[in-house]
Amino acid sequence: MDLVYLDHMSLNPILPEVRKAMADALNQEWGNPSSQHRLGEKAAEAIANARQSVADLIGARFPREVVFTSCGTESVNQAIKGTAWARQDKGNHIVTTNIEHNAVIRSLRRLKQMGFSVTSVPVDKLGRVNPATVARAIRPETILVSVMHANNEIGTIEPVEEIARVCREKKVPLHVDAVDSMGHVPINVEELGADLVSFAANPFYGPTGVGGLYIRRGTTVWPLLDGGVQENRNRAGTENLLGIIGMGAAAAAASRDLEKRMAHARSLRDLLLAKLPEYVEEFVVNGDPDNCLPYLASVSVRHLEGESVMLMLDEEGVEVSTRSACASGSLRASHVLLSTGMEFADAQGTLVVTFGPGNTEADVFRFLETLGSAVKTLLEISPLYKK
Repeated sequence: MDLVYLDHMSLNPILPEVRKAMADALNQEWGNPSSQHRLGEKAAEAIANARQSVADLIGARFPREVVFTSCGTESVNQAIKGTAWARQDKGNHIVTTNIEHNAVIRSLRRLKQMGFSVTSVPVDKLGRVNPATVARAIRPETILVSVMHANNEIGTIEPVEEIARVCREKKVPLHVDAVDSMGHVPINVEELGADLVSFAANPFYGPTGVGGLYIRRGTTVWPLLDGGVQENRNRAGTENLLGIIGMGAAAAAASRDLEKRMAHARSLRDLLLAKLPEYVEEFVVNGDPDNCLPYLASVSVRHLEGESVMLMLDEEGVEVSTRSACASGSLRASHVLLSTGMEFADAQGTLVVTFGPGNTEADVFRFLETLGSAVKTLLEISPLYKK
């Protein structure tokens, strides 16, 4: 049985050219980038080249504004905690939204235990944040606003540029979690207007174990790790040389192939949503249909529990998700969907389908046929369903 992988939100295979770049580096760039000898200089040059590729992908004016980290979660933690600690003499209040990733939620929870206060603003039924609501939430003691660029469970892209204008007027730094959108939609940090942007390599087909944080020139952030002077004193510790080289290769590929990736993913998403009524009678499509990640479709099947549907699909070789991988295993309904006003029972029936470059129209129809069969079987035994 051929496997149909439609869970690219959770983890991606790395591109062949990324794999080759990392394999070549195993034999060539194995020095310590901080060493002053020839091998060290060669390793430092490889990191500089990767940093330039990432800077090019996000439109950063200065490559040194890109700080390499171990993952997206570390990037978020450094942005939020590092800014809070650096600005605590100016205030102790932070503004965020109700639909953020756990990395943001739990970073803020930790800061609350340390005496900071947090205001979480609501979203509308499409998962959109109103910039005016953010503006009203900002106080004189506000030291940071953190809003995700695109939601990883429903795909809605937030009006970050408008929120950034509000933050500039109020002179409050803005952090944007772009882990699930970088490499999938155009991101230019100058146009975005954010002061800090978190991202990771694997969502755009790079290796796991490496991420990055854009820190706009002039923005002060305390490091999470104390030690050496690596990463322009923003992150101590010997760099993950192989991971960074892989991330640079993935960033270069994303810059080159972005438009093609978007068109391919959007065509598959549109096909799935157009054909879905032929296979499932009662469902809800989540998120903003117009401003959304092109590779993600979030669908809630009524009267059913998404985990059961997912497991039946898995038995037939079709892999999807029910929510963020970082929240999988929880029996609670998604906080993202509940924040949009969805009923608990409907939120429990959610499937998240995410496409990659290797997916085809045949994969879409395989998913739909398998889904239709699974839904029919489960509805026959569902106590919630009355035909």
